[in-house]
Amino acid sequence: MPELRKDPVTDRWVIIATDRARRPADFVREPVSATPSGRFCPYCPGNESKTPPEVMAYRGNTGRNQPGWSLRVVPNKFPVLGIEGELHREGEGLFDKMQGIGAHEVVIESPDHALSMTELSDRAIEQVLWAFRDRMRDLKNDRRLRYVLLFKNHGEPAGATLEHSHSQLIALPVVPKRVTEELEGAQKYYQFKERCVFCDIIRQELRAGTRVVTETDEYAAIAPYAARFPFETWILPRQHRSHYEDTDPSQLKNLAWVLKSTLRKLEKVLERPAYNLLIHTAPLQEAGTQYYHWHIEIIPKLTRVAGFEWGTGFYINPTPPEESAQFLRDAGLA
Repeated sequence: MPELRKDPVTDRWVIIATDRARRPADFVREPVSATPSGRFCPYCPGNESKTPPEVMAYRGNTGRNQPGWSLRVVPNKFPVLGIEGELHREGEGLFDKMQGIGAHEVVIESPDHALSMTELSDRAIEQVLWAFRDRMRDLKNDRRLRYVLLFKNHGEPAGATLEHSHSQLIALPVVPKRVTEELEGAQKYYQFKERCVFCDIIRQELRAGTRVVTETDEYAAIAPYAARFPFETWILPRQHRSHYEDTDPSQLKNLAWVLKSTLRKLEKVLERPAYNLLIHTAPLQEAGTQYYHWHIEIIPKLTRVAGFEWGTGFYINPTPPEESAQFLRDAGLA
């Protein structure tokens, strides 16, 4: 029988379609090629002039916008929002609008075009996580900006237009609706129980073990109870913290290991799938909260969102998260 499960944070319902359960080999997908296409790449060393001037880079004794970097952050050449100007909030009858103010940046994760994130060293991944932290801390000084979304589209089916491994950052002048729903759900839980719902989830999942993918003293990777998508995986810090940018250096080092291990498990079980990776964090201008808990969500591109999902807000997941977690645990690669 199918099973309806409710997300304890957002109250979103998910249908776990056990009667059409799918194992990893059952999904029709487009594996991300391990062989570079050979097309021109503006992110490769030597092509620095083909991107907007860098806003940050980790490099040796070389000048800005020159080769010799190990990680580089540049404005997106075709940004969805622009950093210059004022918001100019105004109404148009019953409608509201403002200028498209924000920031849109690209984190070029490595000078090596051929390496995916799973092939980077732990140190290189830690450097990527440092870049996320550094850029968030800098953008936090701009009082116009209220939220930063950090995300990675891996593979064309996930939205990547360039194969050179990179992540993106978009800073917004508003808090997105989905983030607001998560914040409000977490706050409601905290007001009722005086505990963080995410901390409770971590404690319960580690105690039960059935949906745990991997764990360390600092982090837990789990398949969420009401997973929207097959093999959806979350990484949560075990120590309560609402803002990603406040993560300690030692915790970033451990996070790099956990993130690489989790992605390698997904890569092995699902044969190099395309995926989206998102960091959920508290709004920039809010102080640390006891009710919200930052975390990473990884969503392999295995199914399509169609009419039922758009019409109801429900999701249909053909792979129970308990099975997803078991497959990933069995993959090893610790």
